[in-house]
Amino acid sequence: MFIWRTLRGEWQGIVVDPVRQLLRRGLKGVSLAFVAAFGVIFFHWLAQRPTGASVVRHLGGVQGDLPLWLALLRTPVSLYVPALDLPVWAGITQLFLAFALAELALGRARTLAVAYATTLAGTLTVRVMLLIGPGCGGIGLRPEIGRILDTGPSAAVVGLFTYLAVVRRAPVVFLLTGGSMVWESIVKPNLAGREHLVAVASAVVLGLVHELRHKRPTVTTLLPQFRTDQPVRAETRCPSPR
Repeated sequence: MFIWRTLRGEWQGIVVDPVRQLLRRGLKGVSLAFVAAFGVIFFHWLAQRPTGASVVRHLGGVQGDLPLWLALLRTPVSLYVPALDLPVWAGITQLFLAFALAELALGRARTLAVAYATTLAGTLTVRVMLLIGPGCGGIGLRPEIGRILDTGPSAAVVGLFTYLAVVRRAPVVFLLTGGSMVWESIVKPNLAGREHLVAVASAVVLGLVHELRHKRPTVTTLLPQFRTDQPVRAETRCPSPR
């Protein structure tokens, strides 16, 4: 029964509620997902040309050896720059699904904030690993790793799915997302795997912070008998016997 209630609640929070929002708001409810998908398609099409590949790299290519100000400037565009060594259509499908579910469940502003924050967390963490250098229990990175492009939109996809799993209390989605990232980092340890793990960790922190802020106990929850709409009577004291 516990497993059934968990799966039913997860289906309700991750699938049913967003579909209801989609039916109520129409396609404009997933406009951000369409923009993200078309952006990836455009940059992928542009990168197939020699001149276009250079333009894409200069607009949205983020590397660890870039100056910090330039990396921060390119990070928002990097959300739409796909990795050229991965199947683009599979990535677009995951990207559209992640942004669509998040936009319907969380709203446009919070979806953008989570996607950007998790991507930026991976980018900045890689710079810290490069500063540490090789060694330190495998945490540091060799200097040549700084010339490798970051994960692009995949870190945002992982972050959005993880954040949704936390705030909607969906352990199955969390295990599929976080577990697959851990498995990826073990089977194929590379820069992308590290950035994905950072995206998962940062999304978990953001989700827990959001839950704590919105579940903070108040006077009415701690003291149900207290009514704020009733005047507080002054306490009357009996005269102490002399």
